[in-house]
Amino acid sequence: MHYFGWRHEHIGKNNSRQNILSLSLSAMACSSPLQPRLLSSFLGDRRLMQSPNPLLSCKRGNKNEAMQLTRTLCSLVDLLFNKRNQDELSKVKRKRLRPGKVSPRLKVPDHIVKPPYVNSRQSPGIASGPEIHDVGGVECMRASGKLAARVLEHAGTLVKPGIKTDEIDKAVHQMIIDNGAYPSPLGYGGFPKSVCTSVNECICHGIPDSRELEDGDIINIDVTVYLNGYHGDTSATFLCGNVDDEAKKLVEVTKECLHKAISICAPGVEFNRIGKTIQNHADKFRFGVVQEFVGHGVGRVFHSDPVILHYRNNEHGRMLLGQTFTIEPMLTMGSTHPVIWADNWTAVTEDGSLSAQFEHTLLITENGAEILTQC
Repeated sequence: MHYFGWRHEHIGKNNSRQNILSLSLSAMACSSPLQPRLLSSFLGDRRLMQSPNPLLSCKRGNKNEAMQLTRTLCSLVDLLFNKRNQDELSKVKRKRLRPGKVSPRLKVPDHIVKPPYVNSRQSPGIASGPEIHDVGGVECMRASGKLAARVLEHAGTLVKPGIKTDEIDKAVHQMIIDNGAYPSPLGYGGFPKSVCTSVNECICHGIPDSRELEDGDIINIDVTVYLNGYHGDTSATFLCGNVDDEAKKLVEVTKECLHKAISICAPGVEFNRIGKTIQNHADKFRFGVVQEFVGHGVGRVFHSDPVILHYRNNEHGRMLLGQTFTIEPMLTMGSTHPVIWADNWTAVTEDGSLSAQFEHTLLITENGAEILTQC
């Protein structure tokens, strides 16, 4: 989770950080564009700040107005750039997602160490301060990142028409506990599963259920493991069967956005360069960049500072040597506005357009950024 590329709510500098890490969603039947719910894998504007789901808000102190202006300008650019895509979407004959049946929560052996939030339905919010590690901490981060990458790779091999997302969850869960780790999403703010499976128009935080994957689907699988007291967080979007060229292009460009952003990371680099890099590349292909969900610090806690915005912004803050955080851009073919289902987690595009996402956990080193979540 990114894990979740989580939804965020706002964080004030004075310790009054509101739980931002929850992902909310209003059911398809009763889905509504995020009204007062907060939405982001971490970031959101004023109307999202009241969400009961805590994810990561990015408004910080007096920077609010500048942030709002940035978001407004980005929305205007999004409207202009995606007009063609909106027209093309009207020709697409693809069934909208509907909630399936969610099976009971899977069990974790008692001997496996669990993160502190597991026994509480309240999301812990985003922790103040960056995750910076000594030599021992770096090795622990490498271990958790490597396991997360292996689990994600295995999950990807399961993607085929006819498999249920619930089956993917069971396979992920078993592989994680077999390796002595805990599936970080399970029990986070009441999340009922061990992995997020976001199909087609689902932007993020999809709950595995009884729905079978269909030929032509795309699916993001978001894996986070808690191993030896450290979280490793990663996700990728996979193709199911015969996927059309436009969907393939969306997935390809989203992956490129992530790697272009990673390439500019190094000690002293401003975090706002990440959003500029991602938005510039997405704009070339007229894809939208979701603003309500963000990247985040990760390590001993699931979500911490800094909040990573994936769109153009003027936020301050620079990368530090030994710091770990995620970058997890979400791109869409049409509307970038999320609607939350009644399960309070599943976020889907307002117009039903496809969405793709990729994510890595990074370590800032003297030579740039080391990707911790790759095999």
